[in-house]
Amino acid sequence: MRIATWNINSVRTREDRVRDFLRRSDVDVLCLQETKCTDAQFPDFSDTGYAQAHHGLHAFNGVAVLSRVGLDDPRHDLGQPGFAKDPFAPQEQEARALGAVCGGVEVWSLYTPNGREIADRHYTYKLDWLDAVRRYAAAGPTPLCLVGDMNIAPTDADVWDPAVFAGRTHVTPRERAALAALGDAGLTEATADLHGTWTYWDYQGGRFRRDEGMRIDLQFARGLTVERAWVDVGERRGKGASDHAPVIVDYTVDGTTGGHGA
Repeated sequence: MRIATWNINSVRTREDRVRDFLRRSDVDVLCLQETKCTDAQFPDFSDTGYAQAHHGLHAFNGVAVLSRVGLDDPRHDLGQPGFAKDPFAPQEQEARALGAVCGGVEVWSLYTPNGREIADRHYTYKLDWLDAVRRYAAAGPTPLCLVGDMNIAPTDADVWDPAVFAGRTHVTPRERAALAALGDAGLTEATADLHGTWTYWDYQGGRFRRDEGMRIDLQFARGLTVERAWVDVGERRGKGASDHAPVIVDYTVDGTTGGHGA
């Protein structure tokens, strides 16, 4: 089974790019993050041969799953906390998680909160959100695949210059520990061998041209064996590209034979 994750940074702006990617990538499941639209505004990709599910509440966040191997039991609540700017207002869930069963594998598209600044309550929200993901995974099914923009670089090898990020979010020990705790829940990072291969380059400062990026788009799995993992860096090139590139993994479902498509 080939699974891809891609922070699309506005699916309506980049609908043609998604269509082109589906035509040429041969993915079985594509998970999108930061779609930036409501469910009613999400494009109809049914003509591509992919079933789709989307969870979006407004022009922020938003996650989707597109699958050509079945899409059953879509849901967006894995016990994650909510957030509101006003700490005394109801802390309602944001559109940051969407799961479905695709080809017998439970797949979740996740858009982890950014965290903003270490002193910001959004940072605590990020840690609590990741802990909810960990708890769900620990009690969840097998096979299971959690993918998405995790907004954390797992190691110093996953940022172009660790000194630039000193004292900032995405690289703090607490964030990295929260991410590593997914291993305690029985998951393995399927993309771990991609250290030093970036998945995100800021639009500012010519970061892509200078190859100054981060590896923050990740895949975690249980009950699946990784055959191959790579970043489609070409999707970051050209006019109108997202600031993230798709991350693709070929899996074999444990207990089956064969690679891609198994």
